[in-house]
Amino acid sequence: VQLQASGGGLVQAGGSLELSCAASGRAFNTYRVGWFRQAPGKEREFVATIYRSGTSYYADSVKGRFTIFRNDAENTVILRTSKTRPEDTAVYYCASGPPGGSYSAVRGYTVWGQGTQVTVSS
Repeated sequence: VQLQASGGGLVQAGGSLELSCAASGRAFNTYRVGWFRQAPGKEREFVATIYRSGTSYYADSVKGRFTIFRNDAENTVILRTSKTRPEDTAVYYCASGPPGGSYSAVRGYTVWGQGTQVTVSS
């Protein structure tokens, strides 16, 4: 499976942006699909993940503001951001991996997309 992230851009603080992760090469409906982000000079950090069942988990920093959902018929996973803050500025990556293990760890994902830049202006 290959992943393609898109939808990044510039948004004012408090605004919304929708990121899309499209899979090709193989359906990823059996996988866990997550979003991570990496700001300059910082480590890549977990944002949200969703399982085949639809169960999802969020980082505390985005809980209540971001929503992740999947459309297996179209092989896509969406991260809908709202109430954005300047500290949400980062390159956002989608990734997929087997359902076991830690959902918030980078090592829990085996396939990564190329990343899409999100910039939140104050």
